[in-house]
Amino acid sequence: MYAISLGEGAELRPLEIWHAEEMLANIDRGRAFIGRHIGLPEVVADLDGARAYLRSYGEKRATDTGALHGIWQDGTLVGGLLFRTWDTPSGVCEAGCWLEPAAAGRGLVTRGMRLLVDWAFGTRGMHRVEWRVATGNQPSINVARRLGMTREGVLRENYPHDGERTSTEIWSVLAPEWPTAREGAAQHAH
Repeated sequence: MYAISLGEGAELRPLEIWHAEEMLANIDRGRAFIGRHIGLPEVVADLDGARAYLRSYGEKRATDTGALHGIWQDGTLVGGLLFRTWDTPSGVCEAGCWLEPAAAGRGLVTRGMRLLVDWAFGTRGMHRVEWRVATGNQPSINVARRLGMTREGVLRENYPHDGERTSTEIWSVLAPEWPTAREGAAQHAH
C-alpha cells in the first residue's frame, strides 16, 4: 500500500472497498458538518452504503472515469479527495473533497489536492480540473482560491439538498495556468 505524506502526521492513500468501516466511522464523526453542503452522508448512511460508494469508485478507477483517495491523520481516516468525474478524451475532470470537523482548517485538502492536480496535469495530461461547490460552502471556496482556480459562474438553484434548492459555483484551473497557480497553492498550504 502506498501513502503520500501531507505533513504533520497526515497521509493521502487510495480509499478502497475494504475501508468501508473506517469510512462509515469518518462520516459518522462528521455527519452534520459534512452534510451541510453535500449529500455524501445520505449515501453513506450505513455499512452497506459505505461499501456501495467505495465499490462505485473502484469501478471508476477500473474504467479510468474517477478516483478516490483518503486522508488519514495519525492513522485515522478523516476525509477524502476525489475525482468525481474523469474524461481522458476531453481532458476534463472534476475534483472534490470532504473532511470531518476535527481535521478542518489545517490545509490538508489544499496540500492533497495540489498533489492530485499535479498528477492530473503532469502525469495524465488533463487540460482542465473543475471544482463545483455550494455557494454557502466558504471553506471549499477557499480551497478553490488557494489552488489558484478561476470562478467561472454560478448554476442557480441547481442542486436540491435538505429540502432546499442550493446554487453551485463552478471554479476551474487549466493546465497552462497550473505552474503559476501551483506556486500560490504551495504558499497557502503551509
